[in-house]
Amino acid sequence: MSSPTRSGAPQPALERKIGPLQATAINMTQMCGIGPFVTIPAMVATMGGPQAMFGWIIGAIVALADGLIWAELGAAMPGAGGTYLYLREAFQYRTGRLMPFLFVWSAVLFIPLIMSTGIIGLVQYLGYLVPGVTGDAGTTPLGKIIGVGITLVIVAALFRKIGQIGKLTTVLFVVMLIAVLTTVVAAFTHFSGAQAFAFTPGAFSSAGEGTFWGGLGAGLIIAIYDYLGYNTTAYLGGEVREPGRTLPRSILFSIVGIMSLYFLLQVGVLGSVPLEELKTATSVASTVLEQAWGTVTAKVVTVFIVVAAIGSVFAGLLGGSRVPFEAARDKVFLPMFGKLHPKLNLPTAGVLTMGAITIIGSLFTLTDVINAAVATLVIIQSLAQVVAIWTLRRRQPGLKRPYRQWLYPLPTLLALVGWVYIYVSASWLSIGLSLGWMVLGALAYLVYAKAENTWPFGPKEIKEAFAADPEGARA
Repeated sequence: MSSPTRSGAPQPALERKIGPLQATAINMTQMCGIGPFVTIPAMVATMGGPQAMFGWIIGAIVALADGLIWAELGAAMPGAGGTYLYLREAFQYRTGRLMPFLFVWSAVLFIPLIMSTGIIGLVQYLGYLVPGVTGDAGTTPLGKIIGVGITLVIVAALFRKIGQIGKLTTVLFVVMLIAVLTTVVAAFTHFSGAQAFAFTPGAFSSAGEGTFWGGLGAGLIIAIYDYLGYNTTAYLGGEVREPGRTLPRSILFSIVGIMSLYFLLQVGVLGSVPLEELKTATSVASTVLEQAWGTVTAKVVTVFIVVAAIGSVFAGLLGGSRVPFEAARDKVFLPMFGKLHPKLNLPTAGVLTMGAITIIGSLFTLTDVINAAVATLVIIQSLAQVVAIWTLRRRQPGLKRPYRQWLYPLPTLLALVGWVYIYVSASWLSIGLSLGWMVLGALAYLVYAKAENTWPFGPKEIKEAFAADPEGARA
């Protein structure tokens, strides 16, 4: 297969092999890897008690509002890279290629950083199975070495055709469901409703340390981190069959499905593990399973949890590696990212680069990586897409939109408020690092723009690629 680039020269193209079931499985597998298994204790500690269960609901509302933005943009512009395409089309009128360049510049960092949290988390659970992997101070050198080795195995597994990857991801999705549902059932076999709903006195009073409102910002960072991944199929838009229908459904179904699982898991854990023990637990699911069915069963299901975490990293790197591909084809990013493997039709440089950054990120602490990754993601992706959907509604009213956002613009406004609140709730270090990375990206863009003689050193190239040829874009 081949497809024309902006220059008109035919090049090898990605293959549309991912169907509706596989698309939803990819999203849900990436969303629910190790995340809730390692962050439930942090969520409870941050929000001061059982009231943390409402943090998951508020996080789901923000994710759903944002998912409706992804659904409209993804269905209208289904191609490799997702956000890159949306920002390229929306911001070309005023700032040329600046915003899509900044997105790819940042995505090559924040996507693998998010994946590295999966490696950190699965190593924590390996500590329940393998003595010496974790210690009082956290992950040991042995644990870090194991994490690096697992990442290398995942990268190697990505070197296969997309049809095979879709089937493998479906298997990993089933493993994830078994791990989560088994933990939920185990929790409810020793469930105490009085304990689960024993909200801390004054928990919902005015903001203050140890209250729901005082911890909501930090709690939402954790919640939204755990929901991230509902957009993975948008990154794979060039490999999805019938993207106008498949992308919106896979996004919305995955958010609703994962929200239900998370809420059941959180309530079940709250009702089965004493609060003070829960706040400091490192492998809470294993604790729940052991007290319900004994050590042997707990270890077996912990293996499933580790495999689910591997599946999450696998799905995340699968989608993330496609982000710089289209940018490189447009000559907006390094050319090596635009080359496909000659036999497997996958972006080799994207897979290898993001795998390497995942390895580096896995050497740091979980909370530091989550804060840095989410802060960078919000400023250059989430907020930028809010602007993009407004701009494209105004600039390209004739763009074919197989899905139009329900109740527009209310979900977009809700997403805007949620993302701003999450961003300002991040640590000052994370905010500073995200802004610093943007400044470095802007300087890198100026070097690129000067070399390419494009805006602000040359004319803007205005080309409404999807509006001009919507049917060809969906072929």
